[in-house]
Amino acid sequence: MANELPFERPLAELKGKIDELRKFGAEKKIDFTDEIAKLEERYVVLEEELYSSLTAGQKMQIARHAGRPTTLDFINALCTDFIELHGDRMYADDLAIVGGIAKFNGIPVTVVGHQKGKDTKDNIARNFGSPHPEGFRKALRLMEQANKFGRPIITFLDTKGAFPGGTAEERGVGESIARSLFAMSTFKVPVVVVVIGEGGSGGALALGVGNRVLMLEHAVYSVLSPEGAASILYKDASKAAELAEVMKITAQDLLRLEAIDEIIPEPRGGAHRNLEQQAEAVREVVGRHLKELLPLDGDKLMEERYAKFRKIGKFTQWQEVAELV
Repeated sequence: MANELPFERPLAELKGKIDELRKFGAEKKIDFTDEIAKLEERYVVLEEELYSSLTAGQKMQIARHAGRPTTLDFINALCTDFIELHGDRMYADDLAIVGGIAKFNGIPVTVVGHQKGKDTKDNIARNFGSPHPEGFRKALRLMEQANKFGRPIITFLDTKGAFPGGTAEERGVGESIARSLFAMSTFKVPVVVVVIGEGGSGGALALGVGNRVLMLEHAVYSVLSPEGAASILYKDASKAAELAEVMKITAQDLLRLEAIDEIIPEPRGGAHRNLEQQAEAVREVVGRHLKELLPLDGDKLMEERYAKFRKIGKFTQWQEVAELV
């Protein structure tokens, strides 16, 4: 197993023993069929136990895996005739957000999403997927264009959050996110949101106001990174795994809380194990939701989107708590 995560090491070690025994048997012409079969049975059992009981912290590690498919990976796998559009027409072209026009299942759409790098050089160029204000303004420009010409919008969320530096503050990062939230709530075209990796803070939500919000099985979505929360609450970022459980950041937690609409299954071990299989799963779910939304008129789409976000959240009134006490 290449690039295994820390909690996957027992699986990697067992796989290494199987490969070593198979190689040794071939070299020495010794039949280890029975021994290999037993080890492979153990591997299947261990794999099932591991991936069926992942903690929120472990899911977070999968969501951040360096080999996890990016927005451009999904666009190239799912769409045809993609034309990337650049710049916010105000300041610059932010490579942390990509987008353009494409065809999805033959339907003209606008696709927009956060883009992380594939290596160190690419990550630096793309600011590790953390957009500046001009990135959000580019995304908004493309989405407003889609709304004007009646094209459905598909967004892909994968960022730790907006860039928190002074330059972003100077150029109005908060305003750019707020403007995107406001505009997306008013669009009269279908908007389908897919959280493909780490959906962090307002930087993710800026592209996340959709009629349907979907998440990959091991993706995470939160108001703040667990490390950030641990630093604020405990002054200790090492407690991030503990906070991840409490914050309810997994797709399964958010589906129970009715904050998202559906979970898209991943290949065993994560989306990075098989891009083709993952892309087909995304195609099926996104295509189904898009088919449901396309017949609706603009006002209905806007009303449905508004109602969806108004009802998110679980709370208990203080009077009810007082009566229980």
